[in-house]
Amino acid sequence: MSVADFRHMARAIQLARRGLYTTQPNPRVGCLLVRDGEVVGEGFHRWAGQPHAEPLALAQAGARARGATVYVTLEPCAHQGRTPACADALIAAGVSRVVAAMEDPNPLVAGKGFARLRQAGISVSSGVLEAEAAALNPGFIRRMRHGRPLVRCKLAMSLDGRTAMRSGESRWISGDAARLDVQLLRARSGAIVTGIGTVQADDPAMNVRVGAAQLAGLADDERPHQPLRVVLDPYFEMDPAAQMLRLAGETLVVGLQQEGVTPPALSGAEVIGLPGEGGRIAFAPLLRMLAERGINDVLIEAGSRLAGAALAAGVIDELVIYAAPHLMGDDARGLFHLPDIHSMQQRIGLEVIDLRMVGKDIRITAVPRPG
Repeated sequence: MSVADFRHMARAIQLARRGLYTTQPNPRVGCLLVRDGEVVGEGFHRWAGQPHAEPLALAQAGARARGATVYVTLEPCAHQGRTPACADALIAAGVSRVVAAMEDPNPLVAGKGFARLRQAGISVSSGVLEAEAAALNPGFIRRMRHGRPLVRCKLAMSLDGRTAMRSGESRWISGDAARLDVQLLRARSGAIVTGIGTVQADDPAMNVRVGAAQLAGLADDERPHQPLRVVLDPYFEMDPAAQMLRLAGETLVVGLQQEGVTPPALSGAEVIGLPGEGGRIAFAPLLRMLAERGINDVLIEAGSRLAGAALAAGVIDELVIYAAPHLMGDDARGLFHLPDIHSMQQRIGLEVIDLRMVGKDIRITAVPRPG
């Protein structure tokens, strides 16, 4: 590998990031074609069902693609899906070398793209800036390798760890900049999960709103991906007048699966039942169902009980907490409801992986480290 290989792959990763808020359920992929030291074509995957990064870069390069080196952040696909196989397009274009950041974890690809390229006499290398490329698609990789999405939990709190007053009043704990930042978390997620208690208390929209597209750096004619809204509603208490049922995008209401009971119809939403116990829907079948629907990243936006249950169950992969510079007092509600922790030995450790100011608030990104 040369210094130029790393430099060109860094540019391909930069291109891939442009699809961060639009590619669901597909991975974010960038591609660069270089011939005689000159970049002759660039492309990135923008929307599912539209051309992948490789054919877009090939189209820009035209005849100059013959003999070029291809830098791509993910192994070129080798199967016909909604778009043709990218490996075949590279072979037909006559490229001489392919440098990939990582192998595709999708079982339909998983080395088959590399094999097809090598069989055609094309030199193939992999592993250049692999960690940086993997960071573009943690949810996609998790779903392909483990059969479940990546789960983030977003919370807003005061500096004394409170999320709402005793009455339930919580608007607004965080500032304008933090609330706009949350729109980007939503836009990069395949689904937002909340509980029926939050719906009854706040009647939230749970969508990606105006302003997010500009913040995300999208073109004027582009809109971020709208995530699936998922409401955990064990006893099917969803209000038919809830605003999310009237908004663009899809809403899924999930109740407890009961023998002989058919989930009620609800205009504006799909309603299903899943297993659970003690009045709570089990996380394992919920996440498995979302993975089967092509959901890579789940964002939990809920109260302390659902957030605490998810944390205690070990299903949260990442916490994003906005800490606002004020105090809300002893009677206000806490961040997580964790009634089974009684000693220091039972505490849940966290590793802070990012800490930054967002407006006047502190955004803490952390991963749980149990034990």
